[in-house]
Amino acid sequence: MSTTSPRPGARHRRKRLGSGESSGKGKTSGKGHKGQKARSGGSLRLGFEGGQMPLIRRIPKRGFNNAVFTIRYAHVNLDGLDVFSDGAKVNEEILRSHGLVKGDWEGVKILGGGKLKPKNLILEVHAASTSAKKALEAAGAKITLLKK
Repeated sequence: MSTTSPRPGARHRRKRLGSGESSGKGKTSGKGHKGQKARSGGSLRLGFEGGQMPLIRRIPKRGFNNAVFTIRYAHVNLDGLDVFSDGAKVNEEILRSHGLVKGDWEGVKILGGGKLKPKNLILEVHAASTSAKKALEAAGAKITLLKK
């Protein structure tokens, strides 16, 4: 059995709300007097300004946001492809099984990070950077870009 205990003053008692006037948190229990925030369940949503038109709706909206139309790719660097043997066929399913792609993505993009040993890989991905394409061709790999 352990005989260790916390240092004196390291542990504090929980403040007990509504436990009499002398507790320091009695009567209104730190909620002030009346009003919406004094009631049970009386919390206001983020950005609520008491019925006044919220700031986010007052400021002008300008321009065009293209973020809705962007394609989110899972990125795989060249040095990650070294786990595959010579002549292997590599696609998103195989990359996921090897743990190189995780999560919810709309496609796979090969990036030119790291070095790739000469291998005759057959890649089927959705995108590849220019430096990755050059390095893959130099290593003897064939790359096929899929339509998304």
